[in-house]
Amino acid sequence: MTGPIWRRRRQRRSPSPSQALTGELRRLRIRLTAWYVAVFALILAGFGGVVLLAVTDEVSRELDRSLASAAQEIMRAARIREVESTAPSGHLDALDELRIPGRRLFLFDGRGGLIHPDSAPAWLAAEARLAAARGGVVDERDFTENVTWRFHAQRFVLDGQSYVAVAVGDAPEIDEQYPGLLLRFGLAALLALGAVAIGGWWLARRSVLPVETAFGRMRRFMADAAHELRTPVAVVRARAEVALQRPRESADYVAALEGIAGEGRRLGGIVDDLLTLARADAGEWPLTLERFFLDDVVLDAAASARILAATKGVRVHVDALEEAPVVGDPALLRQLVMILLDNAVKFTPGEGEVRVGITRRSGRVVLGVTDTGPGIPADVLPHVFERFFRGDQSRTRNGGAGLGLSIAQWVATLHGGELTIESPGQGTRATLILRDADRARR
Repeated sequence: MTGPIWRRRRQRRSPSPSQALTGELRRLRIRLTAWYVAVFALILAGFGGVVLLAVTDEVSRELDRSLASAAQEIMRAARIREVESTAPSGHLDALDELRIPGRRLFLFDGRGGLIHPDSAPAWLAAEARLAAARGGVVDERDFTENVTWRFHAQRFVLDGQSYVAVAVGDAPEIDEQYPGLLLRFGLAALLALGAVAIGGWWLARRSVLPVETAFGRMRRFMADAAHELRTPVAVVRARAEVALQRPRESADYVAALEGIAGEGRRLGGIVDDLLTLARADAGEWPLTLERFFLDDVVLDAAASARILAATKGVRVHVDALEEAPVVGDPALLRQLVMILLDNAVKFTPGEGEVRVGITRRSGRVVLGVTDTGPGIPADVLPHVFERFFRGDQSRTRNGGAGLGLSIAQWVATLHGGELTIESPGQGTRATLILRDADRARR
């Protein structure tokens, strides 16, 4: 009993969020493909219907033109017959000689009496009388179950007498006249729908791909954030529990609180970075643009960096700083500079040095930060701007969360600038390029 029940419960277990998302995206692709095919089928059906109506109308017009021409031939033959009736006997009746392939030719008098040939349907005589009254009639009528006659009846006057010339032809059905055309159109439509289904599936996959990528990044972001937050929270809890296990000296409590405060600061820094990136992704950061000098910001940031560097024995040098007017958010750009300097200090061993400088060239302000650290491996360099990404050396050498360069790149992009990281081997160089405010005004 236990085994089967356990198996049934396992089978009923709800899918994981990842599996549910994958299933929803698959269903979305199927629905998008179905919509593509359905819309194209409607367009194809509408286009085919318009073409069919156009072909039918053109065939009908061509038949009417042919019948009108045949009626003119009847009138011409009737005049010849009238002229030849006064000639000596032995001539042939012009109406008997008149032959038009695929057309039935009739001549009625003004009262609907049949003159030629010997017989005609009663309804056709009635149409002839109607044409005599109106001057002409163009219409069609079912002759048998499978045959429809289209006729052109036209009144004309000969020697003061009214006559009606009637030309009749079979009204062709499109499916009978163009079976090959309709078959080819149907096959082409099926092939087109098949191509649309394949293309629609490809387009649906391409359309859903950004969603899949976004959800994948979101899952990784949440997992990495949880991982980064878990460590300082666990340390804070452990320090507090150890301190509370038994009575201690005040110095021990002070040491425990100092450790908790340090982890709290690290935790607060991670939360601040996460909030910054979240607001950046949502486009909700209140950007304050003003004209200021980037060299002043660099001097202030370098002074702060020297305090951090002094604890490691790292020297921070400020190279030549050209006057660098830019337009942007001073607070954000100072944060960017501090991130670059902080990274350089963290990755530079004792007795090393970090250099920062600004130059102006070709309407651009170029900020450079270099260090004498071990550099960044070539396989790691393409990933340095990814969130939570840290190379193995970074993990062992500092407690950062891997968010600083992501924020720095966002700030650079927000200001229309470009941030690059280069590591030719020994040491690393970060370069920020911004627009020169003075050259931009000109």
